[in-house]
Amino acid sequence: MHYRPLGKSGLSVSEIGFGAWGIGGVTAGPTSYGRTDDSTSCAALECALDEGINFFDTSNVYGDGHSETLIGNVFSRRRSEVVIATKAGFIDYASPPDFSAAAIVRSVESSLRRLNTDYIDLLQLHNPSAEWLRKYPETMEKMTCLQKDGKIRAIGVSVKSPADADQLLELFPFRSVQANFNMLDIRALECGLPDKLHSVGAGFIARTPMSFGFLSGTLTGEEVFPPEDHRSRWPREQIRLWASGARELHGCCAESSDTAPFLLALRFCLSYAHVSTATAGMITPTEVASNAQASNAGPLSQESCARIEALHKTRKFIVSTL
Repeated sequence: MHYRPLGKSGLSVSEIGFGAWGIGGVTAGPTSYGRTDDSTSCAALECALDEGINFFDTSNVYGDGHSETLIGNVFSRRRSEVVIATKAGFIDYASPPDFSAAAIVRSVESSLRRLNTDYIDLLQLHNPSAEWLRKYPETMEKMTCLQKDGKIRAIGVSVKSPADADQLLELFPFRSVQANFNMLDIRALECGLPDKLHSVGAGFIARTPMSFGFLSGTLTGEEVFPPEDHRSRWPREQIRLWASGARELHGCCAESSDTAPFLLALRFCLSYAHVSTATAGMITPTEVASNAQASNAGPLSQESCARIEALHKTRKFIVSTL
């Protein structure tokens, strides 16, 4: 496993990160990846650290906090070996966000308890708007105080769309930005985010490197997802487009003849210098061990990346904003 700096945060993170939404299990409505087994989830977390993965990205709402609890239980005796990132701003998926200073403090204290730790390596605001931060500057003042108190090592932001990051980075010196980035979704490149990140010294957390499983090579586009799976609410047009688009994009890669689709997807993300880590959602030890291979395999060729980017100039792979 290779490691990259998370911008100027002082944190060094594994190129492949552990996306911990899935291990949280089922929450109300179509807001998860389905039911999980805690023993399998814990084994996956342990396997990740053994494979050299040190970056674990979770949230207070993943499994209504259950994801954080599992991470806290597994790493309580190996805390110094891991970089734990969590988020604040939502109470649950059904309620409106609350980025007030008081809400952030409550969220941090609750996350610290569940994570069984006295500090969070990276606290990320969970999809805030620039308007909110302009209206309530005391929120960022309080986060800075939490950092000075040692409860937070670095402050980042997770955004709905990569384009949202530009204004947010103007308002506060976030040390990281998390956004979707994968073969099927290169909006981060198209909006010029890499240059902005470089100018302010922020790292980039590539979320959904497998595009919700569609770049894994296992989905056909005809799947019927269970009602608790967040993908069940997507239009069939989008599901089919991602499945067919994944096959087309995999075919653009010179490495496709001898590389599994999921590795092509992860290696694509690692081909860009602005990416600090690609956080793949993982639930089983087998998935962890497979995904960890991407770091040693290295980036795709410049030719393959150029072909993928060129295809995006003539094709669109997103029919609705997600």
